[in-house]
Amino acid sequence: MKIGVAYGNARRQAWLTVELDDGATVKDAIERSGLLGQFPEIDLTKNKVGVYGKIIALEAKLADGDRVEIYAPLTVDPKTVKTKKAKAEDSAAPGA
Repeated sequence: MKIGVAYGNARRQAWLTVELDDGATVKDAIERSGLLGQFPEIDLTKNKVGVYGKIIALEAKLADGDRVEIYAPLTVDPKTVKTKKAKAEDSAAPGA
């Protein structure tokens, strides 16, 4: 079966296709892709993984055509960014 494996960081993105036997897992696809060697910052004990945007376990079985995604850890809490942006907009508003 053909499986896509995707990962990206701030500098580079990669999307590779691998051939796997039926019954292969998410972890099998990631290991076969070679992305662990290309992106040494990937740590499968810390990075979340998913299939088509849905978080899934490394041991989950794949189906032909699935796209495995390795998610980079967040460097900034999205809630913090939203709060800072709102405060900046409020202070820039006329009459503030």
